[in-house]
Amino acid sequence: MSTLEIKDLQVSVETEDGPKEILKGVTLTINSGETHAIMGPNGSGKSTLAYSIAGHPKYSITGGTVTLDGEDVLEMSVDERAKAGLFLAMQYPVEVPGVSVANFLRTAKTALDGEAPKLRTWVKDVNGAMNKMHLDPSFSQRSVNEGFSGGEKKRHEIAQLDILDPAFALLDEIDSGLDIDALKVVSDGINDFRAREAKSVLLITHYTRILRYVKPDRVHVFVAGRIAESGGPELAEELEANGYEKYTTAGV
Repeated sequence: MSTLEIKDLQVSVETEDGPKEILKGVTLTINSGETHAIMGPNGSGKSTLAYSIAGHPKYSITGGTVTLDGEDVLEMSVDERAKAGLFLAMQYPVEVPGVSVANFLRTAKTALDGEAPKLRTWVKDVNGAMNKMHLDPSFSQRSVNEGFSGGEKKRHEIAQLDILDPAFALLDEIDSGLDIDALKVVSDGINDFRAREAKSVLLITHYTRILRYVKPDRVHVFVAGRIAESGGPELAEELEANGYEKYTTAGV
């Protein structure tokens, strides 16, 4: 069993006018096997939380702690965080020209496991992950995200999740830009991952539609760099019906 514990996390970014505080004291605990959804308006700091946990250099930690089973995540390099079991699916996956999907996945898997995957099972595993995401096997020979449609990029992120098999998945607006068919495919991939033993998900989204397929254990409302309210799945339905106005006008 693993626990990701965030306590009073404060994060800022550099702007032309100097440092700007984005996260203003976030406290959240995610245990093994749990799925937490974070919902909130644009600019509330949801993505900043995910990128800060993953170790993006753009974000400066000015206070608080993040621990994984008691180990200080903030003292880890980005690759050490991945080896510890953290995975980030990005809202805007970057293109990596000249690096094939197959080589990228094999290199990442080797780095995580400390040894190269066995070829006799590797091709089958990759093709299986691609097939589940409705991606043609030839897709693995293309450069990472180069020329991919928005939906292909998101499905490729979930194929990575399947193959790399982390303990904690941070999914940053994985549903944005997806039509209903692609949303169902991506949701099925997330649910396949969740069905494995002791897997945890932090799902960041604006909308409840993905939560109809990926049922969260807890829902958190994120406003102005803080968690304004937490509850069960019913909180997402309340947000769908009433929006964020009561939180944004409350001076939270």
